Amino acid sequence: MPDETNEPAPGEGAAETAGTDEAAARAAEEAGTPEEAGTPEEAGTPGAPAARAAGTPAAGAGGAAEGASESAAGARLNRRKVREGLVLSVSMDKTAVVGVVDRVRHPRYVKTVQRTKRLYAHDEGNDLRVGDRVRVAETRPLSKLKRWRVVEVLERAK
Repeated sequence: MPDETNEPAPGEGAAETAGTDEAAARAAEEAGTPEEAGTPEEAGTPGAPAARAAGTPAAGAGGAAEGASESAAGARLNRRKVREGLVLSVSMDKTAVVGVVDRVRHPRYVKTVQRTKRLYAHDEGNDLRVGDRVRVAETRPLSKLKRWRVVEVLERAK
């Protein structure tokens, strides 16, 4: 257990640590980024280490920290899949069966093939009709088969 004095441990001389600090400061200056913000003006800039460490935008400046938090929030919001399809059935209560057509290229015959996936979507208001074009979004499991919810009705059936 090391003693609690402020003396450097063997092999960690003051000259050795000062040399590495100076080299790191020189490298940071060459890269164009200050290693430490020495003045209050530097501490308020978006690129200052204090602003990056705190994870909050700098005071009054819309800097890199704010853009990074927005992109992280955008990535978090866009994780769920969104599909468009036609309502095939509405015979269940608060549930609509939506057919989503996916056009894929056949691996061997190189012909475009339509594949229809039937999604069970939650329709809170029971206001959908067969033939409506709707947008559905992925959600938590609501029942054994239902993992989608109706976001909006794009076009009503005629």
